[in-house]
Amino acid sequence: MTDPGRSGLLTDLYQLTMLQGYRERGMTATAAFEFFVRRLPDARSYLIAAGLEQVVQFLEQFRFTADDVRYLRSTGFFSDSFLDELESLRFTGDVYAMPEGTVFFADEPIFRVVAPLPQAQIVETRIINLLQFQTLVASKAARVVTHARGRQLVDFGLRRAHGAEAGLLAARASYLAGFNGTSTVLAGDRFGIPIFGTMAHSFVQAFQDEEEAFEEFAKSQPNNVVLLIDTYDTLAGAGKVVELARRLRERGIVIKAVRLDSGDLAALAKDVRRILDEGGLTSTDIFASGGLDEYSVGELVEAGAPIDGFGVGTALDVSADAPYLNCAYKLVEYNGRATLKTSTGKATLPGRKQVWRRSREGAIFADTIGREDEQLDGEPLLRKTMSGGRRVGEPEHLLAIRDRARREISALPDYLLTLDRPTTDYPVVVSDGLAEMVQSLTNTADR
Repeated sequence: MTDPGRSGLLTDLYQLTMLQGYRERGMTATAAFEFFVRRLPDARSYLIAAGLEQVVQFLEQFRFTADDVRYLRSTGFFSDSFLDELESLRFTGDVYAMPEGTVFFADEPIFRVVAPLPQAQIVETRIINLLQFQTLVASKAARVVTHARGRQLVDFGLRRAHGAEAGLLAARASYLAGFNGTSTVLAGDRFGIPIFGTMAHSFVQAFQDEEEAFEEFAKSQPNNVVLLIDTYDTLAGAGKVVELARRLRERGIVIKAVRLDSGDLAALAKDVRRILDEGGLTSTDIFASGGLDEYSVGELVEAGAPIDGFGVGTALDVSADAPYLNCAYKLVEYNGRATLKTSTGKATLPGRKQVWRRSREGAIFADTIGREDEQLDGEPLLRKTMSGGRRVGEPEHLLAIRDRARREISALPDYLLTLDRPTTDYPVVVSDGLAEMVQSLTNTADR
């Protein structure tokens, strides 16, 4: 099967039915749509923008193939004249976005499309799909990074991710947010992310003797000897590692680390550290995995567990405590007329907008959402990313995005870095000019 992400059919049916309606009414004037998060999840005090690169790639490659059109014709939902034109549809619009790795908050637009209405409409579903997922994972990963306090972090989540693309993009999003690497090999090839791997319990179980399994693995991977020691008795396993290390030295092989994957990790790590140190393996690290997230990693670090690195899997790749964002991609302007929704709980801010961020002594302290044409205090966060359907400049290197995320997180006030949601949210205000526009349009809508 070809990559479904490249198909124009990877959308909701109502996008296509609206498209035909627009065509029949000749509604092809310029529209502006913006993506934003209505409310932060209860477990988040900030979010990290991610997924923009994949959106740009999607928009540049967007099209319906002859096979796509053939299928749509078979549904009976669409006119022949509409389908005859669909194959030539391309995205020719402009995009403005917060760069990946940027911290943002509720109601702030992080992405805007300006294009003929049919083009801006048809790409909605995939844009939300791409931006929401990587933003979710990057935001959770950033919390793990903060509370790991410099320990090595590796994404272990591919096997329980919700599909192949999710696992691959989770590796990218977690690395962007500060993880050191991933176990997902394809992410190393696609994105240049460092890849890490140890061994599974099955390798140990396949041998009659645990120490023999350790030795054979070490001989097979002499430059990457990380031994999983909890298949049977963890402390006995640590003792076997000490004995094996003496023989491996004669071959010039050094045991890089041991991995713990079960049990009381804090207590076991302390005992294993003592056994390794007494055996002369003071430079052999301890790596832990097994159902970890930012909460358990933070607890282990606070407890002083002598763990040098963590593999974080399922909870990260599915963003277990906040598995979705209350986000939207909404029309904010059509044919020069600002638009808004006044629906209860789903009201939107009208018009093309910008976000200005104010900082003091290297720390951010307030954001303002204003009309795009206003001049307000602070740094404007949305930048032009595509023009006429093509990206502006070269693709940003993932290392540059990673560095931006590091700087952004370091500029957050301390109260946003706790694992508990603070009693006071970060201040985001609406400018006077935007507030006046909201009031004017609301009064008009109420008539």
